[in-house]
Amino acid sequence: MKSILLSSAALLIATSAYAAKTDVTIGLQLEPPHLDPTSAAAGAIDQVVYSNIFEGLTRFGSDGAVLPGLAESWDISEDGTVYTFNLHSGVMFHDGTSFEASDVVFSLDRARAEDSTNAQKALFAGIESVEAVDATTVKLTLSAPQGNFLFNMAWGDAVIVAPESIEDIKNNPVGTGAFKFSEWRQGDSISLVRNDSYWGTPAVLESATFKYISEPTAAFAAMMAEDVDAFYSYPAPENLAQFEADPRFTVLSGNTEGETILAINNKLEPFDDVRVRRAVSMAIDRQAIIDGAMFGYGTPIGTHFAPHNPDYVDLTGNAPFDPEAAKALLAEAGYPDGFTTTLKLPPPSYARRGGEIIAAQLREIGIETEISNLEWAQWLEQAFRGYDFGLTIVSHTEPMDIGIYARPEYYFQYDNAAFQDLIEALGVENDPATRSELLRQAQTIISEDYVNGYLFQLALTSVVNARLTGIWEDAPTQAVDLTAVSWSE
Repeated sequence: MKSILLSSAALLIATSAYAAKTDVTIGLQLEPPHLDPTSAAAGAIDQVVYSNIFEGLTRFGSDGAVLPGLAESWDISEDGTVYTFNLHSGVMFHDGTSFEASDVVFSLDRARAEDSTNAQKALFAGIESVEAVDATTVKLTLSAPQGNFLFNMAWGDAVIVAPESIEDIKNNPVGTGAFKFSEWRQGDSISLVRNDSYWGTPAVLESATFKYISEPTAAFAAMMAEDVDAFYSYPAPENLAQFEADPRFTVLSGNTEGETILAINNKLEPFDDVRVRRAVSMAIDRQAIIDGAMFGYGTPIGTHFAPHNPDYVDLTGNAPFDPEAAKALLAEAGYPDGFTTTLKLPPPSYARRGGEIIAAQLREIGIETEISNLEWAQWLEQAFRGYDFGLTIVSHTEPMDIGIYARPEYYFQYDNAAFQDLIEALGVENDPATRSELLRQAQTIISEDYVNGYLFQLALTSVVNARLTGIWEDAPTQAVDLTAVSWSE
């Protein structure tokens, strides 16, 4: 009887401990290079800061819907070129300074400035002027209508920052969000604390830690030991069945915006020949990569567009797995014996594991690859900014980002004037039916130009403590939004 009472008491204590838990530790694989989402392309930055620390005029919800952010409402002129945003009043930055219309002017002027280092500078190219009408009203004038303008303003690259704290934003980010930056232990973790002066619905959690664990085996050990409460985008899909069978955990399997591609340097010989790019694409067995690298998680794609989008066109048939046809294309292009190129791989498992499989597939048609495993900062420096690669593998997780193919300076260096004109027309088109048709045309052009090897849409598989609620199942943008996360009893 005594042992039963002791067991009951222990259970009550454990249950109370869970109910009282007000902190969370989230496991992530990639550590950000810094914490300014307005001056780098690394999605690892937005994973920490989007909504948690920084907010924009609009924001993405968990289902991808565009919602009000720092702007509580807006009015659009009849011709679609003037947006008047009505801002929430009484909003404070984490350092105690007031958020006002002038901060919106500063942020958007900084993003679109000639010397801007914003990775998505094209989002702001159509802005003609930004004016503070009064402290809580901003008027944005566009050079032409933009059907996607409110969507664009929800990107992490469009968050609002303050001139008072901009100098140290990379190491000490100061925003208006539900959490404040606390500490960054380089190589280990980033900590946040609740913003008790938050203007909106306050966070339930009092604190949160993002713990960086790059090795899949270490991620498994950390979850099993419950050293982390959730591992967002879990890097070892081979373990998921084991977690699904363990009542301590829930496995979330959702969609991402992540088009995983074998990116090709279109200006580098011999990849400046469409026949060679087509040969590369036809040498790839997508399903073998999904099965071998992702343990079956992922959807094959034939263009740079998310399959869950209603405007998606299935173009996988443009590059069926056909090694013999690929060899013939190489011979026609003047490479009957193949050639050697570089394959530079960033840290994510899909790249490292997928790279080995792709290297073997390309070898079958005579293309030898010199594999380099790079850390994230090295990949950004060599491939993304330096164009120093033949092939690379990366998942583009930005939402609706097919417009990057209209930027000849983008890292895979595709330059097609007709495609650029199409994207320009899409940018000013408001009619839904016409927009859908333009998007279908855009998908088809890049697929038939074999700009890149289109592999699969990245699935989001996260392992979460069964008592933790509010973690997004899908990833409409690169974010681990903790604003509605809590522990259940």
